[in-house]
Amino acid sequence: MKHLLIFVTLLTISSISFAQKDSTAPTYTHFPLPQFSVLLPDSTTWYTKKDLLKNKKTLVMVFSPDCEHCQHETEMIKANIAKFKRTQILMVTPIGFDKTKKFYDKYDLKSYKNITVGYDSKFFFTSYFKLKMFPFIAIYNKKYELLKTFEGTAKMDDLLEYIK
Repeated sequence: MKHLLIFVTLLTISSISFAQKDSTAPTYTHFPLPQFSVLLPDSTTWYTKKDLLKNKKTLVMVFSPDCEHCQHETEMIKANIAKFKRTQILMVTPIGFDKTKKFYDKYDLKSYKNITVGYDSKFFFTSYFKLKMFPFIAIYNKKYELLKTFEGTAKMDDLLEYIK
């Protein structure tokens, strides 16, 4: 009887452990967008999760100013900016503040109300998303729950599918 009780207990415990979320998926897929802070191009203002607009989807693009794919992705988003009117776009980079500012000016990103560019001086996003390449895009719903990620250049149709 004692052995039967132990067997049933072990069987129950093992079935519960298999019912948990997929442990092979990256950690960030299980949690909403966390707290963060990035330095804005004015070099004095810190932008945080509290500054994000409520009730809007959020597209986070982690990029390098020197990356041709990132530059192409930025141009593609700008060319289709009307389709992103209900989405806030946060573009962050861990690559030097000076290069961030030059990128911001080159693409005239200050002209777009729904685009915020920031320098990730703490390398938060690159470590949180465990980045292997640029650009990296994460799309969150209005509750900051992850909908989809893209590593490398994403097609416009694929992005638009998640920001509707």
